[in-house]
Amino acid sequence: MTPLRIAALIAMVTLPTSAAEIWVTNEKDDTISVIDVETLEVIRTLPTGERPRGITFSRDFSRVYICASDSDTVQVMDPVSGEILHDLPSGEDPEQFVLHPDDRHLYIANEDDAITTVVDTETRRVVAQIDVGIEPEGMAVSPDGKVAITTSETTNMAHWIDTETQQLFANTLVDSRPRHAEFVKDGRELWVSSEIGGTITVFDTATQSEIAKISFEVDGIHPDRVQPVGFEFTQGDTHAFVALGPSNHLAVVNADTYEVEDYILVGRRVWHMAFSPDKNLLFTTNGVSGDVTVVEVAKRTAIKSIKVGRFPWGAALRP
Repeated sequence: MTPLRIAALIAMVTLPTSAAEIWVTNEKDDTISVIDVETLEVIRTLPTGERPRGITFSRDFSRVYICASDSDTVQVMDPVSGEILHDLPSGEDPEQFVLHPDDRHLYIANEDDAITTVVDTETRRVVAQIDVGIEPEGMAVSPDGKVAITTSETTNMAHWIDTETQQLFANTLVDSRPRHAEFVKDGRELWVSSEIGGTITVFDTATQSEIAKISFEVDGIHPDRVQPVGFEFTQGDTHAFVALGPSNHLAVVNADTYEVEDYILVGRRVWHMAFSPDKNLLFTTNGVSGDVTVVEVAKRTAIKSIKVGRFPWGAALRP
């Protein structure tokens, strides 16, 4: 073995292991704050396009996709260098998106156009534009990749899209101003939050029928301020942590009984969240207070507040 090869192997062994990161989009600063999961500190601040909101990583975490809403584009960034590699066509005002399990197609909600745009991230071309309700916001895709969901804030619906034909096959009513959607329990259920309605609607995905409605009541908070937006599920989909907007609380929901078990005080105007790799910590984006609250999941307790940019919105894990 050559000395050069030996030196290279030694370097590989002695390189420090990178800690996991939480990437947070800051709407008003046009930046991303990168939080080290071990130190719970911001270690990088990266510039983006205008009003970044939705954020997600490719399957191998070699690319990060960013909805730059006011730039009317989805930006593709190298997460190592922080360099914007290129833009993807997205339609006007992309809000949220979801990456298909094929790791290639992005389904993007375009609020101003009342459409869902499907973009091939390899060819960088639009492959479909699907008419949905007014002010589409939330996006989800089933684990098997066969169904995509768009929620429309003004039409108050979840729109069910066949990803093979790129056509709607069902529309289901929810309460006022739906924001976020997630498939859970291996795709058997779809959960949709309604911000103004103050509820989460749970659907049976096989029949698109409603099977539960979850409501929230926070002591000392007026019901108008209890506005569910983003939510994430613990290991095994046993519990959901739900961001309740201007109530400044998270709700902890038993995903089997659909009962609220607890409330946790966090920052002001909590929007979205992301778990650490082991799901022991939860990081919430708090728009008005401009910070991220770190929650210890097992104890259901906020343990730290991390200052980020102005109006943090989206969050994503980079292991």
